[in-house]
Amino acid sequence: MKFGLLLPAGQAQLDAGGSPRALVGLAREAERLGFASIWAGDSLSRPRVEPLTLLTAIAQATERVTVGTAVLMPAHRNPVQTAMTLASLDLISEGRLVLGVGAGFPGFSEQEFALSGVAFRTRFSHLDDVVTLWRELWTGSPDSFHGKVLHYDWLPGGVRPARPGGPPIWLGGATPAALRRVAERYDGWLPYPPDPADYASGLSAIRAATDRAVTPALFLTVYLDSDPRRGRRVLEDYAQGTYNRPLAEMSGIQATVTGPATEIAAAVRRYAEAGAEHVMLRVGSLEPGAVERQLPLLAEAIAGVA
Repeated sequence: MKFGLLLPAGQAQLDAGGSPRALVGLAREAERLGFASIWAGDSLSRPRVEPLTLLTAIAQATERVTVGTAVLMPAHRNPVQTAMTLASLDLISEGRLVLGVGAGFPGFSEQEFALSGVAFRTRFSHLDDVVTLWRELWTGSPDSFHGKVLHYDWLPGGVRPARPGGPPIWLGGATPAALRRVAERYDGWLPYPPDPADYASGLSAIRAATDRAVTPALFLTVYLDSDPRRGRRVLEDYAQGTYNRPLAEMSGIQATVTGPATEIAAAVRRYAEAGAEHVMLRVGSLEPGAVERQLPLLAEAIAGVA
């Protein structure tokens, strides 16, 4: 099993004393501790350091870790220009880029799509079109593109990524439609179901629908604390500060765990038994320096989990 770290790059963490330069140092420390990947999130409604800019700096400051988006919202960007940016980032990282992508979440993302000029009702078709266009630009020189919602009568030449075909693209989401789409066209699956049984059933559905290799990954929010009640208070502050929603609501949507190291390891092991192979950890705290303090503790807690 591989483990990654989501960088605390939100404005709330920056307001609490963080800095973009410190994020680069945190990524280097995670690499030293044996983490396999470093991730950056993307949002318009919850401002943060722009992920592709941040990952470019991380790629230059590290040597072996995967750099990834968890998750990128392609609807926020021009598809053709983004294809060039991603290819450039893959070149700078020497082929270490993985793209987690998503199409938003009802009740959370509608305003972002309106601001970006993309219809929320066609968000899945838009995402699939963008991914198809990226791959065509990375592998050839298409003169035009006509998908379900995207139509271009002229296209420029593209920048070639480090890896033939471009970086792997993982889809976030666990609805039946998302599972079908993972099986049809994506290289990995990056959901966050609160119940490992749901993860296992989703992965089984993907594998039953395709013979392609699909990387089973997981987005897991954690806070390590010997006192679970104190840990829940920290996670409550994080949920309110990040989503303006209570922890009870968010933990019913996103996989979340707090407690001592044994509880963190047990939770990860349950998802490993359900089939997860790459777990991306997000430290659910807005406290200054929390991720720096939690990082070595988490590295020790997950050591040996298989």
